[in-house]
Amino acid sequence: MFVQTLNTPNPNSLKFLPGEKVSLSGPMEFNDKKDTDNDLVRNILSINGVTGIFLSDDFLSVNKEQDKDWEDIKHIVISLINEFYADGNKFVFEKENKTNSNNDLNDIEKKIVKILETKIRPAVARDGGDIKFKEFKNGKVIVEMQGSCSGCPSSTMTLKKGVENLLRHYIPEVNEVVTV
Repeated sequence: MFVQTLNTPNPNSLKFLPGEKVSLSGPMEFNDKKDTDNDLVRNILSINGVTGIFLSDDFLSVNKEQDKDWEDIKHIVISLINEFYADGNKFVFEKENKTNSNNDLNDIEKKIVKILETKIRPAVARDGGDIKFKEFKNGKVIVEMQGSCSGCPSSTMTLKKGVENLLRHYIPEVNEVVTV
């Protein structure tokens, strides 16, 4: 297996593409190995300097401490990924039962989620991250940035110039977009 790596706009995050399915459960983020019993995720989070891991359909993004060098971390992550799939694993996470929370959203919130999922999420995923809708209240959209986008120096620009402008264009009720 050949695991490709791609730089992201966040210098403290690297995107790993194993060429295999990663998550059948949709995007998932882990920042503490105590939050999962998945061996691959726990092993990667145990690497000195690793602060988080984000799983998407076909990639993993790994975040590191600013003072750590990728050359000290990258080869270990690649080795762990190779070992995981060589052991016969077909994916990191299997499909889970999800409740469709969109039923609880009002019409404006449904429009916001649709734009986030169709127009913004694919672009954010190319950079190794994800964006999740949290709340819409008094003209303010609250989102959560995950993966490479979490803590990225350019995420503020992406949020204000990209996400906010796009949502305001399609939904006049939106005045501002902020992240938690």
